[in-house]
Amino acid sequence: MEDKVWRWLLVTAIAPIAWGTNYFVTHEYLPTGYPLYGGVIRALPAGLLLLALARSLPRGDWWWKSLVLGVCNVGAFFALIYVASQLLPVSVASTIMSATPLTMGLFAWVLLGARPSGRVLIGAVAGIAGVCLMLGGGTGGIRAAGVLASVAALTLSSCGYVLAKKWGRGGDLLATTAWQLVAGGLVLVPFAVLVEGAPPVLDLRAVGGFAYVVLVATAGAYVAWFTGLRHLDAATVGLVGLLNPVTGVLLGTTLAGDHLTLGQVAGLALVLTGVALGRPARRRSARKEAVAVS
Repeated sequence: MEDKVWRWLLVTAIAPIAWGTNYFVTHEYLPTGYPLYGGVIRALPAGLLLLALARSLPRGDWWWKSLVLGVCNVGAFFALIYVASQLLPVSVASTIMSATPLTMGLFAWVLLGARPSGRVLIGAVAGIAGVCLMLGGGTGGIRAAGVLASVAALTLSSCGYVLAKKWGRGGDLLATTAWQLVAGGLVLVPFAVLVEGAPPVLDLRAVGGFAYVVLVATAGAYVAWFTGLRHLDAATVGLVGLLNPVTGVLLGTTLAGDHLTLGQVAGLALVLTGVALGRPARRRSARKEAVAVS
C-alpha cells in the first residue's frame, strides 16, 4: 500500500514539475504579446491528441461537465492567470496560488465529504510559508484587480480539480482529460480573436517551444495531474502542486548561473516538508476514499 502511495505521488509530481519548466520555455521560445492564443495553441492540440488516443466523445451529461471543467481548469484559468501576471509581481501571484492545497482541501470537504487531516493542514501552511520565502514575500506593486484575478483563478481551478475527481470516477482518464482541454481551448478562441486579433506567426523556434508545451507541459502534465486526483486525496494533490514554484526557482537559478540564497533554501525545505506531511496515512486514506465513493 505504501509503495502505491509513493507511486501515485511521483506520477502526480510530473505535472507541477512540467508546469514549472513552462515558465522558462514560454519566456525563451514563445512569441510575446499573445497569451490567449498561447492558451489556445497549448490546450487544443493537446486535447485533440489525447482525444485521438482515447477515441471517445462525451456522452450524456459529460457534454456539459466537460464544458464546466474545461472553463474552470483550462480556459478561464489560463485567462485569469494572464491577467494576474500582468497586474502583479510574480512573487505575489505565486504566493496567492500557493494556497491551492487549502482551497482544494475545503472543496473536497464540501463536495466529497473528505475532511482534510491535521497533517495536510500543517503541510499546507508549511508549503505556503516556503513559497513566500523562495519568492521573497512579494512586496510592492500589489493591485486589487490582480489579486482578484489570482483569487478567482485559485478558486475556479481548485473547484474544477475536485469536480474532476468526483465526476471522473470510473471514466476513461484520457478521454475526460481530452474533453476538458478541447473545451477549454475552444472557450478561449473568441476572446483571443477579440483581444489579440490575428494569431501570431510562428518561426521554427516557437514551433519547437509549443511542441514541448503541448506534449509535455499540457497533455502529459494534465494526464499525470488527473491520475493523481483519482488515487490521492485532493488536498494531497494540491500540496504536490507546490513543486511548481520549486521547479521554476531551481530552473531559473540554474540557467541564470545564480546561487540560491539562504532564505530560498529554507523555503525549498519548507515546501518539500509540506509535501511530505501531506502524504496520506496508509489506512486512514483508504477509509476516506471509501466514504467519498459511497
